Amino acid sequence: MSFNNLDTLYRQVIMDHYKNPRNRGKLEGDHITVELNNPTCGDRIDLQLKVNDGIVEDAKFEGEGCSISMSSASMMTQVIIGKNVEDAVKISKMFSDMMLGEEVDTADYKLEDLGDIQALQGVSKFPARIKCATLAWKAMEQGVEKEDE
Repeated sequence: MSFNNLDTLYRQVIMDHYKNPRNRGKLEGDHITVELNNPTCGDRIDLQLKVNDGIVEDAKFEGEGCSISMSSASMMTQVIIGKNVEDAVKISKMFSDMMLGEEVDTADYKLEDLGDIQALQGVSKFPARIKCATLAWKAMEQGVEKEDE
């Protein structure tokens, strides 16, 4: 597949998650809530996590923002549900490294294993958009830290 075709595919995946977000809404019952915003561009996320015995049982989000931040939140919730907290944090670190253009540690996971998240690789070329892409991930990291307390 040529670079242009791959770029078009990735844009389609991002727009699909933006227009049809997965796990958008509110959790019922006991859960952790983290609210974060990106004052630079106005992105805002309200992430809710249900963690039991170290496993992320469910995750939902609400918020508003650009297609990058909202699609990243959608992708992130899909990936972390069912994972243990340790793996969710490893995936978040891997995603952060990918966004910063750093070498990605693939000892535990490969990018191909993470589904639609690969579509966000191109964001690393636009430094101003990296905070958009990582907002939900930072919220998740804060949420699982709260769970540990």
